[in-house]
Amino acid sequence: MSVVRFQSISKAFGAVDLFSGLSANVPRGARIGLVGPNGIGKTTLLRILIGQLLPTAGSVFVSKGTRIGYLEQEAADGFTGLEQTVFEEMLNVFAELRTREVALRRMEAEMAESDASDALLARYGTAQEAFARDGGYDYELQIQQVLSGLGFLDEQQHMPVAHCSGGQKTRALLARLLLEKPDLLVLDEPTNHLDIDAVAWLESALQRWEGALIVVSHDRYFLDQIVNVVWEMSRRGIETYRGNYSAYLTQREERWAWRIKEFRTVQERFLKNLDFIKRNIVRASTTARAKGLLKRLTREVQAVQLGGTEALNQKWSEFMRSNPQMAKTNWNVSQVESAIKGLSAPNPGAARFKLRLRTGQRGGNLVLRANEVEIGYPETSLFHIDELVLRRGECAALIGSNGTGKSTFLKTLLDQMPTLSGKLRLGANLEIRHFAQAYAILDPEQTVIAELLTHQHMGLGAARDLLARYLFRGDDVFKQMKALSGGERGRFALAVLALHPVNLLLLDEPTNHLDILGQEILEDALKAFPGTILMVSHDRYLVDRLATQVWELREGQLHITRGNYTDYVAARQRERLAATEVRKESKETVPQHRAQRQAQRAEMNHRAELECLLAEIDEQEAKVTDLAQALVAATEIGEWGQIRDLNTEYRESEAELTGLIRRWEEMEVQATR
Repeated sequence: MSVVRFQSISKAFGAVDLFSGLSANVPRGARIGLVGPNGIGKTTLLRILIGQLLPTAGSVFVSKGTRIGYLEQEAADGFTGLEQTVFEEMLNVFAELRTREVALRRMEAEMAESDASDALLARYGTAQEAFARDGGYDYELQIQQVLSGLGFLDEQQHMPVAHCSGGQKTRALLARLLLEKPDLLVLDEPTNHLDIDAVAWLESALQRWEGALIVVSHDRYFLDQIVNVVWEMSRRGIETYRGNYSAYLTQREERWAWRIKEFRTVQERFLKNLDFIKRNIVRASTTARAKGLLKRLTREVQAVQLGGTEALNQKWSEFMRSNPQMAKTNWNVSQVESAIKGLSAPNPGAARFKLRLRTGQRGGNLVLRANEVEIGYPETSLFHIDELVLRRGECAALIGSNGTGKSTFLKTLLDQMPTLSGKLRLGANLEIRHFAQAYAILDPEQTVIAELLTHQHMGLGAARDLLARYLFRGDDVFKQMKALSGGERGRFALAVLALHPVNLLLLDEPTNHLDILGQEILEDALKAFPGTILMVSHDRYLVDRLATQVWELREGQLHITRGNYTDYVAARQRERLAATEVRKESKETVPQHRAQRQAQRAEMNHRAELECLLAEIDEQEAKVTDLAQALVAATEIGEWGQIRDLNTEYRESEAELTGLIRRWEEMEVQATR
């Protein structure tokens, strides 16, 4: 059964048709990724589905009782009680549960003051059982887990919402939606304000999500992890693909190959029929048949012109009702022949810009080497490098939380900043090009074509031809740089990057502001580039496809993993398992060796300590859950004394868990300083 269904919906703004004829449905439990080029109308479609906008035509059907939660790209206005703290805003989700909790406390006080009547005990037992079943004993823990998972430190959780940045408010709204658990969760670019750790946590949460989900995201790795259906939105409408993003790519190529093959088959059939008509239309014995075939061929050619070869599989009555111009047109043989030869093969999607990086001279085999190097600012070390080696043709991906020093490292490589100690050694014959994160090299007051000419001298005709390859056509070349969208600035910056020969590319967040199509084009160009690449990127899909090394900045240290992002995740998982084993072994050691244990613990690095603390948190969470279940069982049999003792133990355990979580957060803060 569908939670939402829409039929032939269209949306126009004035005389401009944004999209038309869209139809699809959202089954219960579906996890749908909505993809398509920027400007195609994805956000508008989401707003129609949730009821914020009305379609110009068509209908939307929402199942009775369906609760819909919506996260827009910038959700700074998503709160009403701005004087409340972030944590208090989350508590509002459980208002009804908290009211029941107050009633339980009153009954407990009443029972403690005097002998409780059987009726009171029965009423209390029923209320407490329902309270426990509905999560009454762990809702605060749920809030802490969600807020911590989305990157809120303890002090930030208790900060007034009014003091939060726009990004923090968006994350807070996402947290509230996850706690509310709507039947349909609609997310528009949910990873925009999240670092890698928070995105990984969100992926895990959404993998366990029981309701339906529609998500728009440029994060291809994120889509790979959470969706099982992809809707591709284009000028042709919505096409459905089964599986995650990678499965969609494979199916899309197969589908377009089949369509091109089908188009050629249909065109060949049209030409054969036309040849028969030419040879028989003047013969008395076959003229009627030839004229009938000409009429049918005219209709079929017109249908393919309007709706592609798929139109031939529709009912003619329905197709002609939606295309009334078909019935008013009669062609002669010459017109039909011209139309057949003028048919265009299917175009797979939106216009693609063409990116080809120019390869510089062949450099030395060793591109970069570092031993015992300290990176940072005077009196402020950001991270230490024990040893690293980057060779010709490799791709190193530099990842880490914001503020750990990724961009600073690139500046140091470009000799814009000195190392604090040690030396970065670059190889011979390097031609380096830097793609800046914020496109800082671009003058906002210049026009597109004037800005291009400042980077390379060429004639106006050549400049316009080059810009057309990057989809700047007509009057677009006279736009000021500051008037361009983020995606347009990204395309222009790539055009500038491709102007000059290069054998070492330094890329700082190259896929920022590019839509998925632009990301695919950049990925293909980087795959074909024979030189060396060092990229700072949060785009895990790009890292997974290109990287031969992953350099992670964590706890003031550069950690190196050979391989791509999948290899890095596997290595981190092995580290966590090893840390857990250390924790288990420390628990099994006999008491007389406690001093030795503590000495060994003191020698463990900060990372292992964090992992051990996480294991302790897991154990304490399990204990709190067990106590909640024991409370339910005691309530069912009416053991008042046991209920009272369990309540006390539960609150003490919950307080201990809160302390552990705060300790973990403090250690995380120390690691980022």
